[in-house]
Amino acid sequence: MSTLVVTAVPAERDALVAAGCSADVLVAGVGPAEAAARTSAALAGGSYRLVLSVGVGGGFAPLAPGDVAVASAIVFADLGAVTADGFATASELGFGREAYAVEPALGVQLADRTGGHLGTILTVATVTGSAAGADALIARYPDAVAEGMEGAGVAAAALARGVAVGEIRAISNLVGPRDRDAWQIPLALTTLGRAVTAALA
Repeated sequence: MSTLVVTAVPAERDALVAAGCSADVLVAGVGPAEAAARTSAALAGGSYRLVLSVGVGGGFAPLAPGDVAVASAIVFADLGAVTADGFATASELGFGREAYAVEPALGVQLADRTGGHLGTILTVATVTGSAAGADALIARYPDAVAEGMEGAGVAAAALARGVAVGEIRAISNLVGPRDRDAWQIPLALTTLGRAVTAALA
C-alpha cells in the first residue's frame, strides 16, 4: 500500500526518518488550513491509497506523555459557533461537516500495531489552554483521546479524493493548562517515530 505520511513540522519528520520510516513524508505546516492545502496538492501529484496524519499532541486522561493515540474518528472540534445554549457544531448549524470517520478495520489495525489507545482525535485551530476548555471538550466528545491541529485538514483532503485516512498522535502533555515545563517533547518524538514505523511495517 502506497502511504503518504503528513506531519506539521520538520522535527516530526526527522523523528520518523530516524526511526526508519520509509514512506513518503510531507511537512505540511501547522494548523488545519495548511494541512488541507498541502495534503491536497501532494495527493494531486501522487498515487496513494492511505494518508496518515501524525505528530505530537496533547492527551486526555488516562493517557500520559509517551503514550500513543490512534483515531477511530477525526473531529474538527472548534468548527462551529458559540450560541446562548453552548457550542454548536458546523453540522448542527447546517454549514457542513466537522467529523471524519476512520475505516474501523484501519483504526483497529493501527492501534494494534502501535499499542495505541483508540478513540476520537480532536483537531483544533486554537490549542486548549485551560482546565475548563479541556472539560468542555470531554463533555462534547467523551471518547476523545488526543488533541492536535492538523488531522481534520488532512482528512478533508484525503476523503475528497477517495483516499483512506488515519491519525496517530504521540502524547507530549495533557490537554489543559499550558505548563511548558511539564511537556515531554523529546519523549513524544521518539515515541512517534517508533509508532509510525510499527504502523507501516
